[in-house]
Amino acid sequence: MAGLIGVFGGTFDPPHLGHLVLADEACHALALDKVLWVVTGEPPHKPGVPITPIEHRLAMVRAAITGDDRFELSRADVDRPGPHYAEGTLRWLQEHLPGVPLAYLMGADSLHDLPDWHQPERFLARCERLGVMRRPGVEVDLQALEARLPGVAAKVRFFDAPLIGVSARGLRRRISLGLPHRYLLPSEVLNYIEAKGLYR
Repeated sequence: MAGLIGVFGGTFDPPHLGHLVLADEACHALALDKVLWVVTGEPPHKPGVPITPIEHRLAMVRAAITGDDRFELSRADVDRPGPHYAEGTLRWLQEHLPGVPLAYLMGADSLHDLPDWHQPERFLARCERLGVMRRPGVEVDLQALEARLPGVAAKVRFFDAPLIGVSARGLRRRISLGLPHRYLLPSEVLNYIEAKGLYR
């Protein structure tokens, strides 16, 4: 059987050190062969929120993961029409990577809300594993979750990651206000943002 592949989805606007730490820790904790960074084209849970054009976000992720052969940019949510839900992402990946088991990566807050996702039963059926990063202050009652979404508890693998107090939203704000941000981003991403004048 092929090795386990992690699926890490997000708008990555911009990708920052917290994203890289999460992906790195997930590789170690879940023994992943690779992590696919799935850049969301049209996030359905963020209607009306201004998002940097997809070509910039793809370029920034490509810059962020350069040099780590465990990380790969995926166009799963770019080369298919929206809206882009996680179930559809996994379906597309399975069509293009037949027989490869997938581990979907998420935070504990997302796991808590999983029964309310789009087609959660189908999503769960497509996952070999759910790699869940623990978050401070977020407790997940797996027994209650299992009652709402049977089969989920057996697939969950919790892991810890060093807490990097940075968010994409916070970074966009810092850049727009001219506040320090140099050491919160991979240098390649910082260079791209400055070259393109993003978030000003």
